[in-house]
Amino acid sequence: MSDVRHVLVFPDRDAAEEALEELGRRFAVMREPELVRDALAGEDDAEDAQWLLVLADPEGRLDGGELDAFAAEWDGWREEP
Repeated sequence: MSDVRHVLVFPDRDAAEEALEELGRRFAVMREPELVRDALAGEDDAEDAQWLLVLADPEGRLDGGELDAFAAEWDGWREEP
């Protein structure tokens, strides 16, 4: 078992929460993804934050290309490890 994680980045909290709800319907995720606020350097305003979904994928079952397309539906992207 490895410690593979995928990080999906979204422009705002609403997009990240919508994607989180849809994620379980489309992909067989073993663990609940972690929703994390990532403030941009020097910014205190919530409007200036990106929101991350961190998905554990210990068996390496999730396809990066499919996750790229999924995140793009909410103007997001997948960070490369």
